[in-house]
Amino acid sequence: MMDWDFHEKAVWVTGAGSGIGCAVAHRFQQLGARVIGLDVEVKNVDGEFPLRQLNIADPYQVGATVRELLRENLGPDILVNAAGALRLGSVDASDFHPLSIDDWHKCLDVNVSGVFYLLRHLTAHFKQQRRGAIVNVASNAARVPRKNMAAYCASKAALQSLSHCTALELAEYGVRCNLVSPGSTDTPMLRGMLADHTGDASVGYQRTIEGLPGEYKLGIPLKKIASVNEIANTVLFLASDAASHITMQNIVVDGGATLAA
Repeated sequence: MMDWDFHEKAVWVTGAGSGIGCAVAHRFQQLGARVIGLDVEVKNVDGEFPLRQLNIADPYQVGATVRELLRENLGPDILVNAAGALRLGSVDASDFHPLSIDDWHKCLDVNVSGVFYLLRHLTAHFKQQRRGAIVNVASNAARVPRKNMAAYCASKAALQSLSHCTALELAEYGVRCNLVSPGSTDTPMLRGMLADHTGDASVGYQRTIEGLPGEYKLGIPLKKIASVNEIANTVLFLASDAASHITMQNIVVDGGATLAA
């Protein structure tokens, strides 16, 4: 499709070292974009796109990296914020598995503050070029409460609000900002959360699909866990010219798990 031709487009993807971010970066690369991946850990990504080390939770490192890339004339036409952190624990400090203060800050620092740090250094760039698309990867957990996931849910809800405010500020400059909110997706993060003592996550996946009534969590009507490419395709749609009149929106990609909540 011509609307999905990203030739000559510069694309930055955070969290590009693995999971959804990696899949997004690969799809853009396949469709002709000049991709720069950003991740806290630099690892082998088959050499298809450059991966630069960046801890988006560090505002000073974010500022330095953005300034360096802009000096190299590598400013983005498209920015995808896919980096994420998940920490589990109860808000009750006396609970057997309490959410620590460090874990609370980790979720907020990566999932929402890191996006803010990037945006505060890139909005002038987007305004000046008077075009561009920003896609932030949130979660369906921002829409429904989850036991032992207060930090994650709160951070993704904050990201949703930040995205909408950014979209409103940039609209008059022709820059769009939207969200993709995945549900349970086959990523290292989910496998780590649901794996048993042998590292096998298959039983956890099946329970997630069927639903967890004791945790007030509905199942997945489409009866499957999402693949990273299914999430990536939605990101690419929102970044493409096919979505040229879409901004300030949130597409939930969770197989119906939130029942249109």
